[in-house]
Amino acid sequence: MGDAEIGEVLVRSLLRDQHPDLATLDLHHTVTGWDNQLWRLGDDLAVRLPRTDRAPELLRKEHRWLPQLARRLPLPVPIPLRLGEPSARFPKPWTIATWVPGTPADRAPVSEGERAAGTLAGFLRALHREAPAEAPVNPQRGVPLRALGVDASRFDPELRAVWDDAVAAPDWSGPPVWLHGDLHPANVVVADGTLSGVLDFGELCAGDPATDLSAAWVLLPEGAAARFFQAYGTVDEATMRRARGWAVQRGLGLVAIGRAGEEGRPGGKKTWGPAGRATLDRVLAAR
Repeated sequence: MGDAEIGEVLVRSLLRDQHPDLATLDLHHTVTGWDNQLWRLGDDLAVRLPRTDRAPELLRKEHRWLPQLARRLPLPVPIPLRLGEPSARFPKPWTIATWVPGTPADRAPVSEGERAAGTLAGFLRALHREAPAEAPVNPQRGVPLRALGVDASRFDPELRAVWDDAVAAPDWSGPPVWLHGDLHPANVVVADGTLSGVLDFGELCAGDPATDLSAAWVLLPEGAAARFFQAYGTVDEATMRRARGWAVQRGLGLVAIGRAGEEGRPGGKKTWGPAGRATLDRVLAAR
């Protein structure tokens, strides 16, 4: 089922069939994300419907783990409250979660760097606790950078130097910790210049905290990374090197998706390009 076929009539019919107590609430489409369409339901809820083949698994993972993790997190997150099951109307599972107010940071970048650095550090300190053995593993997050199979031969020489240094850094030797796994500007929201919520835990997994620590350069304005690491706590040199590598990988990915958006190609997001270029500038400025 394509995006054009997912409209208000369909979403409301799904609610009537499976969650009739919510079916009369106001409903409107807000954004089409990478894996899901998002519809605001009333003042406090959101309906997420998968639009890719991998999205159902990600939604079920969030439904399994996020409610218990959310209890210790100091920022609002979209807590899954109900699970919609596949049906004749819509062949994939879908969820109803809490609505997290704010403007995505790819549209309204963080401007209050000092405040946001402390907020982000507090969020990640609370999240980065040892994960249980049954926590999900993600082959693209929380793993050694060399496992990503990135061809760095075409990188700008300065970025290549950062990347090579990160790949050469010793691997994470501590226990796997819980990771958001996908901290980039479209997955956080901003209010009054600072972070006000964290979205989309579809890449949630256990592994090396360096993956998430890259957010110091991906999300925060220039000069705020030092404050972030001071507030987060002790980070050894090897982890810092790996975090910079993850920031390069994420920045280049954002630039590529932004370029696709500018050229009108499928999957492109115009607002991601400036965020990616700013990320790379901040990484290089911090060397």
